[in-house]
Amino acid sequence: MAEPTPGDLGEDRSLILVDDDESFVKRLAKAMEKRGFLPETAESVAEGKAIALSRPPAFAVVDLRLEDGNGLDMVEALRDKRPDCRIVVLTGYGAIATAVAAVKIGAIDYLSKPADANDIMSALLSKSESMPAPPDNPMSADRVRWEHIQRVYELCDRNVSETARRLSMHRRTLQRILAKRSPK
Repeated sequence: MAEPTPGDLGEDRSLILVDDDESFVKRLAKAMEKRGFLPETAESVAEGKAIALSRPPAFAVVDLRLEDGNGLDMVEALRDKRPDCRIVVLTGYGAIATAVAAVKIGAIDYLSKPADANDIMSALLSKSESMPAPPDNPMSADRVRWEHIQRVYELCDRNVSETARRLSMHRRTLQRILAKRSPK
């Protein structure tokens, strides 16, 4: 299948970018504007929801971890206001559990940072339902452990105390693990 082009955007080219990294979101907005989108930026869940309610966009790129909350809340707000919005969740804290949660509530894709504007545009415009190729190198044991912890954390509705109890681990140890980026 051919790579998506700016001509694939359609009539409504509105895009919201929600990320609390100010320099990243500004660079991404410029890059997406060059690719034909009409971007608007927000640096918090509250700011993003305000934009989504007043001017629901056709496209959205939402960071998972924001200072005032979880990007998944933003995905739900966008989906409620505009069901046809094409949403990509972008995060530096990638985990299978959060990817599954994002897709279940309406995201069309989930990308780990660093992702460039071309990757994001391809994800936003992708019409392919085909499965991705298997990874060249399997996950490390540390990564598998981290993924399992993230899955249990999501199943416990992001409740640290309940997750620690179910994993038979100290709550503070779990908090330290959750605060770190995923292992390679």
